[in-house]
Amino acid sequence: MDFAYDERTNELREQLAAFQLEFVYPAEPTYFAQAKAAGSPWDIPPVMQELKAEARRRGLWNLFLPHSEHGAGLSNLQYAPLAELTGRSPFIAPEAINCSAPDTGNMELLALFATPEQEERWLKPLLEGEIRSAFAMTEPLVASSDATNIATRIERDGDEYVLNGRKWWISGAMSPHCELIILLGVSDPEAEPHRRHSMVLVPRDTPGMTILRSTGVLGYDDGPHGGHAELLFEDARVPAGNLLGEEGNGFGIAQARLGPGRIHHAMRAVGMAERALEMMIDRTKSRAAFGSPIVDKGTVQHWIAEARMRIEMTRLLVLKTAWLMDTVGNKGARVEISAIKVAAAELANWVLDKAIQAHGAAGVSEDFVLAQIYAHTRILRIVDGPDEVHRMAIARREIRARS
Repeated sequence: MDFAYDERTNELREQLAAFQLEFVYPAEPTYFAQAKAAGSPWDIPPVMQELKAEARRRGLWNLFLPHSEHGAGLSNLQYAPLAELTGRSPFIAPEAINCSAPDTGNMELLALFATPEQEERWLKPLLEGEIRSAFAMTEPLVASSDATNIATRIERDGDEYVLNGRKWWISGAMSPHCELIILLGVSDPEAEPHRRHSMVLVPRDTPGMTILRSTGVLGYDDGPHGGHAELLFEDARVPAGNLLGEEGNGFGIAQARLGPGRIHHAMRAVGMAERALEMMIDRTKSRAAFGSPIVDKGTVQHWIAEARMRIEMTRLLVLKTAWLMDTVGNKGARVEISAIKVAAAELANWVLDKAIQAHGAAGVSEDFVLAQIYAHTRILRIVDGPDEVHRMAIARREIRARS
């Protein structure tokens, strides 16, 4: 195994780190102040457009899309440490370089499965950062951890597909810039379980589609990033040409999206843990209790040492997984993808919890970014498949190996 950073990766790391140091971190107070003062929680703070312009000027744009002519042409292994850097400022940095979820996963699907006409209408403006998008898979009335339970109907009627069902926790759908929703639903209920589903491209202004509400995460609406919405489809119609890929291949397409999406989340989670560790150390060095700096207390030093060890182990597992995805493909790396999905979310959760504790009451306030990042990392243990499902997949592989 060889997953050392190559020359191009190191160059991009230096460029991205400099961009974040000079522009992203200083913009955080302005970004959150503008978001709070906006007329709508979904309005994008004006400073984001300035950051995007600077990122494009520096060539830091669309760094994902491994091995694709549409992006920077980086491999998963090359992109991994770059995504980690953006995780250090997760609400600003990914969007500033047009590498934020759920758009990244949707652009990957369009690059893989879209027709030329679909690419022109949807992929091109997404790559330019002109629009946002959403991915509608999870449903409120079924256990969506088993994707074969998805019940929303996609029925052919002449030259159209008719959509009926309900989706929720649909990231990005509240954004006024969201113009595309990629929907997974049942097109043939009589087929084999993994051949029942299809995907269609749904323009946000489609009649019959209603946004019922925003669903907050631990009190945060995730506003400028598009939030999370509950959607209702009542005889909503889209042209038959909006089918993504082939009928009956929706489940397979979804798996093609979720693998890279999980590794992107894992990469950024390592960066969140690094930022939290730095904040923990800085805070405890600046405060004294019982006659000495808090950083000198044994409990705090245990947290710091444990955080460093966990970060290093998780980063190595993420890099190994990225290398496998590049060498044997997403299917060949599926167990490792499950492993990093669990390990990285747990890592970020653990380090952030200790950083919050080290900050005392300030840690759960809006004076620091820790509480908001913690809310984000907590939901990472549920999105893209709950930890328990991924642990089950890993265990099955181990059990089969002993059969």
